Amino acid sequence: MNLTTDVAVVGGGPSGLTAAAGLAAAGLRVLVLDREREAGGIPRHSDHTGYGLRDLRTVMTGPAYARLLANRALEAGALVRTSAMVTGWAGEHALDVTTPEGRLRVDARAVVLATGARERPRTARMVPGDRPAGVLTTGQLQNVVHLHHGKVGTRAVIVGAELVSWSAALTLRTAGCRTVLMTSEHDRAESYAAFSVPGRAVLRVPVATATRVVRINGRDTVESVEIEDLRTGERRTVPCDTVVFTGGWIPDHELARAAGLAMDPGSRSPVVDNALATSRPGVFAVGNLVHPVDTADVAALDGRHVVRHVLAYLGGTPTGAEAIPLRAGAPFRWVSPGLVRPGAGAPPRRRILLWPDEHRAVARVMVTQDGREIARRTLPWPVSPGRVFRVPSSLLSGADPHGGPITVSLA
Repeated sequence: MNLTTDVAVVGGGPSGLTAAAGLAAAGLRVLVLDREREAGGIPRHSDHTGYGLRDLRTVMTGPAYARLLANRALEAGALVRTSAMVTGWAGEHALDVTTPEGRLRVDARAVVLATGARERPRTARMVPGDRPAGVLTTGQLQNVVHLHHGKVGTRAVIVGAELVSWSAALTLRTAGCRTVLMTSEHDRAESYAAFSVPGRAVLRVPVATATRVVRINGRDTVESVEIEDLRTGERRTVPCDTVVFTGGWIPDHELARAAGLAMDPGSRSPVVDNALATSRPGVFAVGNLVHPVDTADVAALDGRHVVRHVLAYLGGTPTGAEAIPLRAGAPFRWVSPGLVRPGAGAPPRRRILLWPDEHRAVARVMVTQDGREIARRTLPWPVSPGRVFRVPSSLLSGADPHGGPITVSLA
């Protein structure tokens, strides 16, 4: 069966649904393809508050936020097909889709990839030991507890101390499971103090920094973990029956790779410019697919940003000047967008997003091009692993549009 549409949006999370709502409101035929049974993405099973602040100027729970975005897309006129897995490309803008009713081919004039990101599980982190039940990622945990109302253990160790790690701690508490330890390989916990301080006080979760899990023990279910102090090399055993691996994000980039899109080696995401356009004309990428990982509302604002650029492409507006590569200097692993195209306007929220590998209490940002410093500014927020660092895009205003790559680093 063949379907035709103006825009195919792959992924029904916050960025995909927001893009779909905007494009459908502009009068386009929009088809959203989502592999889950319900649209909404990760917020569907993140049953705590904190969603919608930046995009909706309100605060709500994850499930309520997911329902609102899905309803807005439908009310705008977008067609949302769930249980629809995109398995490959049948052309420049054509997609092969598998559904319970059979296989589809979707021919579109433009494609927006909004496939999001996932946490790296235990196997990808190469943690040795036994292979018992009770080892999860945050997404798996929340799916079990909030969507299927299943049970977990009574004593948990959380690997990672990011914002999502505290989300895991809240979910564990809802399930009646006490978090006996949260570990971080960094010298300081990665999450904002606004979350970690109340988390330690209210949830009574001890946080061990400069610590890593080196072994999981258990025959049928988890019985304990062995952790190592990275400063002293000392090891100790922590009894538990549940282990939750959090963070360690990687984009769901398989479809982007199958298209042969230019990929960023640091983030493993498709390279996009300030219009969120990829290396294939008419294919755009948004949300945590291109900055793994930021909050749901920031991802949604990517979806809002891309609307006018998709409309411009479909209207025949030329791409514009040659794009300038944007590179991440020390201590950053990646930068998004990876290209700056003069004349394409500012990136989403007028921010350049970077992922740091180390903590810096004072952020002295330096921007250079062709061996010349074009900007320097001390920003009032720290640099910390495990969360996105934001730089005003105005720091790139002094770049030569005909010059070489631009590097953003810390002085």
